[in-house]
This record gives sequence, structure tokens and C-alpha cells, in this order.
Amino acid sequence: EVQLQASGGGLVQPGGSLRLSCAASGFTRGGYAIGWFRQAPGKEREGISYISSGGRTETVDSVKGRFTISSDSAKKTVYLQMSNLQPEDTATYYCAAKDGDNIYRDYWMWDYWGQGTLVTVSS
Repeated sequence: EVQLQASGGGLVQPGGSLRLSCAASGFTRGGYAIGWFRQAPGKEREGISYISSGGRTETVDSVKGRFTISSDSAKKTVYLQMSNLQPEDTATYYCAAKDGDNIYRDYWMWDYWGQGTLVTVSS
């Protein structure tokens, strides 16, 4: 059974930083891609940053330069380093996974989801 465990959210002041973690388990064949998404109250879930099984990364323009995705294959964990956080970054952040090497920006293309971790940016 594929499981994703997202963690690392919390309350941070504007301009602060957080690092989210997504621990993956249960993948039994081939590689998989991991994506980070977020959903603010009343808004649609949006993709932020992705990493393929081959290590290719993609980050959306709205957070590029502030958010960085990385992975530790030994720990089967993907990280999202977030810096210069702003109130508009407040949302529940989710990690998702998909078998194979492809990356998709659309959340409905992803197969497996973690439970989400809340990030609140406020003074």
C-alpha cells in the first residue's frame, strides 16, 4: 500500500522559512514522481513543485526563487524548502505521487495523496 506522510507545517511570520517533508513508502515497482500542492480555503488545489523519478524538477512561477524541491532517495523523502513566506502562502500543503517519470501540473492526474500539513503565515 502506497503511503505518503507530509509534515513540517506550522505558523511562521512573513519573511520566514519552513521545510516540508514528504515520506513515501509502499512503492513496489519502478520509479515515481512526487509533487507538492497547496489549497487555501475557498480556492482550488494548485500545483507548486514537482520532482520526477529521474530527478527532473519543475516549480511554478508564482513560487520560483522562494520554494525549492529536493529529494533524499535513501530516506525516500521529498522536501519542499520554503523561504520568504508571505501571507498568501497560507494553505494546507499536500504531497502527491504518481507511478512513472512524468510530471503533471493538474492535481487530478496524481494517484496517491498524503494527509496535508497546514502552513500559516501571519504576524
